[in-house]
Amino acid sequence: MKTTMTHPSLIDQITERFEQLMARHEELRQVNARLSAEVQALAQERDHLKARMTAARERIDALLDLLPGSDELPLAEPTAQPQDSKT
Repeated sequence: MKTTMTHPSLIDQITERFEQLMARHEELRQVNARLSAEVQALAQERDHLKARMTAARERIDALLDLLPGSDELPLAEPTAQPQDSKT
């Protein structure tokens, strides 16, 4: 089988395609690592914000308890919180 410069051999075509796929695989691996780190950072931020919200709610409840006649005030039921799919 004779190859010419204008027609790359099948092995050359396969090699080129393989190299392209390997480069794409590495690119996707790096993107996946960055996205995983971002998801982890966002989850930590979410947990921090939930903790702050809980603390604020507790402070508000404590302040409401200090109001005169607070035992007689009907308090609204807390609204349902959306549930996280991963918590």
